[in-house]
Amino acid sequence: MNRFERIMAAIQHRPLDRFPTDIWCVDEVKQRLLDYCGVTEWVRALDYLDIDGIITLRPPYIGPALPDLGESVRQDEWGMVYRRQIYNDGVYWEQVGYPLANAEAIADLDAYPWPDPDWYDYSALPDLCAQYEGRAIEIGYTAIFYYHNKLRGLELSMMDLALRPEFSRELIRRIAEFFFAYHQRCYEAAGKAMQIAQVTDDFGSQTGLLISRGMIEEYYRGWMQRAIDQAKGFGIKVFHHDDGAIYPLLPMFIEMGVDILNPIQWRCKGMDREAIGANYGERLCFHGGVDNQYTLPFGSANDVRAEVAYNLKTLGRSGTGYIIAPCHNIQANTSIENILALYQAPRNL
Repeated sequence: MNRFERIMAAIQHRPLDRFPTDIWCVDEVKQRLLDYCGVTEWVRALDYLDIDGIITLRPPYIGPALPDLGESVRQDEWGMVYRRQIYNDGVYWEQVGYPLANAEAIADLDAYPWPDPDWYDYSALPDLCAQYEGRAIEIGYTAIFYYHNKLRGLELSMMDLALRPEFSRELIRRIAEFFFAYHQRCYEAAGKAMQIAQVTDDFGSQTGLLISRGMIEEYYRGWMQRAIDQAKGFGIKVFHHDDGAIYPLLPMFIEMGVDILNPIQWRCKGMDREAIGANYGERLCFHGGVDNQYTLPFGSANDVRAEVAYNLKTLGRSGTGYIIAPCHNIQANTSIENILALYQAPRNL
């Protein structure tokens, strides 16, 4: 099997020659791996490390010029403001400005300068995809709850569901309508060159759901279903990323048509890999499962190998339906030794 065939076979629960691998990592780790491999192109590093790797692409932004706020602050096309924050091991761009934090009525939503789907060059997608022949391509990122949080602020966005239901419904509708129009153009432009799209969110904390399943059903599920159906209409597999303790939502995701579930944060409450694999392994392809909060940064290489082995026994119990990857971005405080152990372990079991 080549890398593309291996990824797609796992998603479709078909026989594998070996379990496929993928990587998410912060920029500091990416640069260290480029240096380690002695290359300058990321896809060449993936080749060197023998990582199958799903390639994520997006149409270039060609909209109005974004404001120049200096080296340490930036603003995106949604009006969200981020500040560069330096930590001991790396740099993060942390959100500090929420453009609808002071909105009080639907009239404020009317006045907000919503991004326009015309601000992106969809015609560039075929050529971008062609650069990664032989690899699975992911285009698209619908995350309605997450963008609600980012526009309004996490606390207000959750309180509004109870205190301002009509305002919330209208705000969520407008987010969803943008995503639908944007992705329609992405899918039409990319055609068969892409295989995967994210309809994703972050409903989980370390110990449980951030909001009730009832709230998710009432405010978000319908719009998520529309996005899933849109992708399915193009023959696209749906990848759903959802951090944290989300076990109670797994039946809903299956009902909605999710194909791939990420990240399987097994240290979170209720996210038992044995139960997840036994109960849902025939209906979901799992992606992730290698802990990057403790095992990868603070464990030994043997700890990493043992975790990969246990994941293969539980999440990959049927011999397919699992893509080996970290739970989220490998952080800058993770050693090269542990990263190599993660990707070499499946070859040596």
